[in-house]
Amino acid sequence: MIRLEHITLSFGEKHVLEDFSLTLPETGVTVLSGPSGCGKTTLLRILAGLELPERGRVTGISPEQTAILFQEDRLLPGRTVLQQLTDVMDKSHHQEAARWLELAELTGEESILPHQLSGGMGRRLALVRALALGGELYLLDEPFTGIDLPRRHRLMAALKRLGKPVVLVSHEPEILDLADHVISFSGPPLTTVK
Repeated sequence: MIRLEHITLSFGEKHVLEDFSLTLPETGVTVLSGPSGCGKTTLLRILAGLELPERGRVTGISPEQTAILFQEDRLLPGRTVLQQLTDVMDKSHHQEAARWLELAELTGEESILPHQLSGGMGRRLALVRALALGGELYLLDEPFTGIDLPRRHRLMAALKRLGKPVVLVSHEPEILDLADHVISFSGPPLTTVK
Protein backbone atom coordinates (compact mmCIF):
# COMPACT_ATOMS: atom_id res chain seq x y z
CA MET A 1 0.00 0.00 0.00
CA ILE A 2 1.49 3.36 -1.06
CA ARG A 3 0.86 6.08 1.49
CA LEU A 4 1.80 9.68 1.96
CA GLU A 5 1.70 10.33 5.69
CA HIS A 6 1.45 13.83 7.19
CA ILE A 7 3.50 15.45 4.41
CA THR A 8 4.39 19.13 4.78
CA LEU A 9 6.27 21.06 2.09
CA SER A 10 6.56 24.77 1.46
CA PHE A 11 8.34 26.88 -1.12
CA GLY A 12 9.13 30.09 0.72
CA GLU A 13 5.84 31.49 1.97
CA LYS A 14 3.76 29.17 -0.23
CA HIS A 15 2.48 26.12 1.70
CA VAL A 16 1.96 23.47 -0.98
CA LEU A 17 1.28 20.52 1.33
CA GLU A 18 0.32 20.93 4.98
CA ASP A 19 0.01 17.75 7.09
CA PHE A 20 -1.22 15.98 3.94
CA SER A 21 -2.04 12.25 3.97
CA LEU A 22 -3.25 10.04 1.14
CA THR A 23 -3.43 6.33 0.34
CA LEU A 24 -3.07 5.55 -3.36
CA PRO A 25 -4.94 2.70 -5.06
CA GLU A 26 -2.67 -0.30 -5.52
CA THR A 27 -3.92 -1.14 -9.00
CA GLY A 28 -5.12 0.54 -12.17
CA VAL A 29 -4.84 4.10 -13.44
CA THR A 30 -5.42 6.83 -10.89
CA VAL A 31 -5.97 10.35 -12.19
CA LEU A 32 -5.15 13.32 -10.00
CA SER A 33 -7.42 16.21 -10.92
CA GLY A 34 -7.56 19.78 -9.72
CA PRO A 35 -6.79 23.37 -10.69
CA SER A 36 -3.34 24.35 -11.93
CA GLY A 37 -1.01 25.23 -9.11
CA CYS A 38 -2.82 23.28 -6.40
CA GLY A 39 0.13 20.91 -5.80
CA LYS A 40 -0.45 17.83 -7.99
CA THR A 41 2.97 17.98 -9.67
CA THR A 42 4.66 18.50 -6.32
CA LEU A 43 2.87 15.38 -5.07
CA LEU A 44 4.30 13.37 -8.01
CA ARG A 45 7.77 14.79 -7.35
CA ILE A 46 7.58 13.72 -3.70
CA LEU A 47 6.59 10.18 -4.73
CA ALA A 48 9.54 10.12 -7.15
CA GLY A 49 11.93 11.37 -4.47
CA LEU A 50 12.67 14.59 -6.37
CA GLU A 51 11.26 16.77 -3.57
CA LEU A 52 11.91 15.98 0.06
CA PRO A 53 9.15 16.95 2.48
CA GLU A 54 9.91 19.05 5.51
CA ARG A 55 7.84 16.62 7.57
CA GLY A 56 6.08 13.34 6.94
CA ARG A 57 6.99 10.30 4.91
CA VAL A 58 6.12 8.11 1.96
CA THR A 59 5.68 4.39 2.62
CA GLY A 60 5.09 1.42 0.34
CA ILE A 61 7.36 2.59 -2.49
CA SER A 62 10.89 3.89 -2.84
CA PRO A 63 12.01 6.43 -5.45
CA GLU A 64 14.12 3.75 -7.18
CA GLN A 65 10.92 1.85 -7.94
CA THR A 66 9.25 4.74 -9.77
CA ALA A 67 9.40 6.04 -13.32
CA ILE A 68 8.33 9.61 -13.98
CA LEU A 69 7.16 11.51 -17.04
CA PHE A 70 7.64 15.24 -16.58
CA GLN A 71 5.38 17.95 -18.04
CA GLU A 72 8.15 18.67 -20.55
CA ASP A 73 9.19 15.91 -22.95
CA ARG A 74 12.92 16.23 -22.07
CA LEU A 75 13.97 14.31 -25.19
CA LEU A 76 17.69 14.26 -25.92
CA PRO A 77 18.21 16.34 -29.09
CA GLY A 78 20.99 14.26 -30.66
CA ARG A 79 19.41 10.86 -30.06
CA THR A 80 17.03 9.13 -32.47
CA VAL A 81 13.56 7.92 -31.56
CA LEU A 82 14.90 4.40 -31.07
CA GLN A 83 17.89 5.58 -29.03
CA GLN A 84 15.60 7.56 -26.72
CA LEU A 85 14.17 4.19 -25.68
CA THR A 86 17.26 1.99 -25.69
CA ASP A 87 19.19 4.58 -23.66
CA VAL A 88 16.91 3.93 -20.65
CA MET A 89 16.59 0.17 -21.10
CA ASP A 90 18.89 -2.59 -19.92
CA LYS A 91 20.67 -4.10 -22.95
CA SER A 92 18.93 -7.42 -22.33
CA HIS A 93 15.59 -5.68 -22.99
CA HIS A 94 16.48 -3.75 -26.16
CA GLN A 95 14.33 -6.12 -28.24
CA GLU A 96 11.29 -4.68 -26.40
CA ALA A 97 11.84 -1.26 -28.00
CA ALA A 98 9.71 -2.29 -30.99
CA ARG A 99 6.77 -2.98 -28.66
CA TRP A 100 7.07 0.49 -27.09
CA LEU A 101 7.31 2.13 -30.52
CA GLU A 102 4.18 0.28 -31.60
CA LEU A 103 2.34 1.39 -28.46
CA ALA A 104 3.33 5.02 -29.19
CA GLU A 105 2.33 4.55 -32.85
CA LEU A 106 5.86 5.52 -33.88
CA THR A 107 6.82 2.36 -35.77
CA GLY A 108 8.84 3.42 -38.82
CA GLU A 109 10.14 6.58 -37.11
CA GLU A 110 13.10 4.89 -35.39
CA SER A 111 15.82 7.00 -37.05
CA ILE A 112 14.08 10.38 -36.65
CA LEU A 113 15.52 13.03 -34.31
CA PRO A 114 13.29 14.86 -31.81
CA HIS A 115 13.24 18.16 -33.73
CA GLN A 116 11.67 16.29 -36.67
CA LEU A 117 8.72 15.07 -34.60
CA SER A 118 5.41 16.87 -34.15
CA GLY A 119 4.48 17.91 -30.61
CA GLY A 120 2.13 14.95 -30.19
CA MET A 121 4.71 12.50 -31.53
CA GLY A 122 7.31 13.86 -29.12
CA ARG A 123 4.90 13.52 -26.23
CA ARG A 124 4.08 9.91 -27.14
CA LEU A 125 7.80 9.14 -27.33
CA ALA A 126 8.45 10.74 -23.94
CA LEU A 127 5.58 8.70 -22.48
CA VAL A 128 6.79 5.33 -23.73
CA ARG A 129 10.36 6.18 -22.73
CA ALA A 130 9.11 6.56 -19.14
CA LEU A 131 7.24 3.26 -19.44
CA ALA A 132 10.28 1.50 -20.95
CA LEU A 133 12.34 2.60 -17.95
CA GLY A 134 10.18 0.29 -15.87
CA GLY A 135 9.29 0.39 -12.21
CA GLU A 136 6.65 -0.53 -9.69
CA LEU A 137 4.84 2.82 -9.97
CA TYR A 138 4.46 5.07 -13.01
CA LEU A 139 4.09 8.81 -12.33
CA LEU A 140 2.86 10.70 -15.39
CA ASP A 141 2.46 14.48 -15.43
CA GLU A 142 0.04 15.57 -18.17
CA PRO A 143 0.94 12.59 -20.40
CA PHE A 144 -1.58 13.37 -23.15
CA THR A 145 -0.71 17.00 -23.94
CA GLY A 146 -0.86 17.54 -27.70
CA ILE A 147 -2.15 14.02 -28.38
CA ASP A 148 -5.38 13.59 -30.34
CA LEU A 149 -8.43 12.06 -28.67
CA PRO A 150 -8.44 8.61 -30.36
CA ARG A 151 -4.77 8.09 -29.45
CA ARG A 152 -5.46 9.23 -25.88
CA HIS A 153 -8.05 6.47 -25.60
CA ARG A 154 -5.67 3.86 -27.00
CA LEU A 155 -2.85 5.00 -24.69
CA MET A 156 -5.13 4.90 -21.64
CA ALA A 157 -6.10 1.34 -22.53
CA ALA A 158 -2.41 0.44 -22.80
CA LEU A 159 -1.67 2.01 -19.41
CA LYS A 160 -4.41 -0.12 -17.87
CA ARG A 161 -2.80 -3.26 -19.34
CA LEU A 162 0.61 -2.56 -17.73
CA GLY A 163 -0.33 -4.42 -14.57
CA LYS A 164 1.38 -1.77 -12.44
CA PRO A 165 -0.18 1.19 -10.64
CA VAL A 166 -0.19 4.40 -12.68
CA VAL A 167 -0.72 7.83 -11.15
CA LEU A 168 -1.24 10.60 -13.65
CA VAL A 169 -2.13 14.27 -13.61
CA SER A 170 -4.72 15.33 -16.17
CA HIS A 171 -7.33 18.01 -16.74
CA GLU A 172 -9.01 16.35 -19.74
CA PRO A 173 -12.59 15.30 -18.89
CA GLU A 174 -12.47 12.23 -21.14
CA ILE A 175 -9.39 10.96 -19.31
CA LEU A 176 -11.21 11.29 -16.00
CA ASP A 177 -14.00 9.17 -17.48
CA LEU A 178 -11.55 6.47 -18.58
CA ALA A 179 -9.65 6.28 -15.27
CA ASP A 180 -10.01 3.46 -12.78
CA HIS A 181 -9.80 5.97 -9.92
CA VAL A 182 -10.04 9.77 -9.75
CA ILE A 183 -8.80 11.84 -6.83
CA SER A 184 -9.84 15.49 -6.94
CA PHE A 185 -7.92 18.23 -5.19
CA SER A 186 -8.11 21.90 -4.35
CA GLY A 187 -5.35 24.09 -2.98
CA PRO A 188 -2.79 25.19 -2.18
CA PRO A 189 -2.26 23.76 0.27
CA LEU A 190 -3.25 20.54 -1.47
CA THR A 191 -6.54 19.25 -0.11
CA THR A 192 -8.59 16.24 -1.19
CA VAL A 193 -12.06 17.16 -2.44
CA LYS A 194 -14.76 14.67 -1.49
